[in-house]
Amino acid sequence: MTPVTFNPVKPEDQTHKLATHQTADEPTFDDGTRQLLRSGLATLFVGLAAALLTKTVFGGIGRQGPHTNSGWLALIVALMCLPFGSLLTLLGGAKWLRNRRLRQTR
Repeated sequence: MTPVTFNPVKPEDQTHKLATHQTADEPTFDDGTRQLLRSGLATLFVGLAAALLTKTVFGGIGRQGPHTNSGWLALIVALMCLPFGSLLTLLGGAKWLRNRRLRQTR
């Protein structure tokens, strides 16, 4: 067996910066905001496309649900992607607004 070593990080060794690539003029915030917005909007787009395909291409939706198996699958994808994509987009938008407010106060 190999021995396990533990190297604790001292607080003075940690750097708590919001920006990874800072210039002298303006900091660039790299806290995942762009990734949240991209993935949230992409997931939202996939959910909207699945809902539209369910309604038009895959036979439509009646009183008891979609008429085809592919319609059911597309409906399931839409019902998963729409709430999750909305929440990711809202979180990314809130972080973007916070970063914008922080930039204005500097």
